[in-house]
Amino acid sequence: MTFVNRGFLETLKSFEIPTCLRVCAGTDGSVTFLLEIMTKNDVLVETEEQYIVSADDDMAVLLGIDPGEDVNHRTVTLLSGGVPYVHALSLAPIERMPESIRQDLMQADIPIGKILRNSGLETRRDFDIIEMDDGQDLFMSKMVLSRTYRIVHNNTTLMWIREQFPADERWNL
Repeated sequence: MTFVNRGFLETLKSFEIPTCLRVCAGTDGSVTFLLEIMTKNDVLVETEEQYIVSADDDMAVLLGIDPGEDVNHRTVTLLSGGVPYVHALSLAPIERMPESIRQDLMQADIPIGKILRNSGLETRRDFDIIEMDDGQDLFMSKMVLSRTYRIVHNNTTLMWIREQFPADERWNL
């Protein structure tokens, strides 16, 4: 069951954005799967950076771990048909990840939704924040929709994710 943040939903409904973007930004499931359905293409994950960091105080609070614990920091772009649709940052406490997820996450350009689906792990997504921001040169779009959420397993945060979507005509699918 997904924790429904009413403010998240009401804010999303207030944005003047293409319906396909609204669906992807509002899903509590796999964005990758929805993109593949909408674009009729496979989604390619382009890993920009991935490394292990030691959690500082803020990261520890965000993830519900102790400061100093190892965290996988991964930044990717999801592309379909050569078009970038999503830029995502994920933070995942290493010790919390089941081994199969850890291996896939750290060794391959596999979307998190597919990793979770292949693992058979029961998870939910708890939404935090959704907002519109200036494009900041991301996607060469004037506006970017950003959302943050947690992937929760056994009532603990397995991953924290910030996704950014260009709020432009590429979503008129």
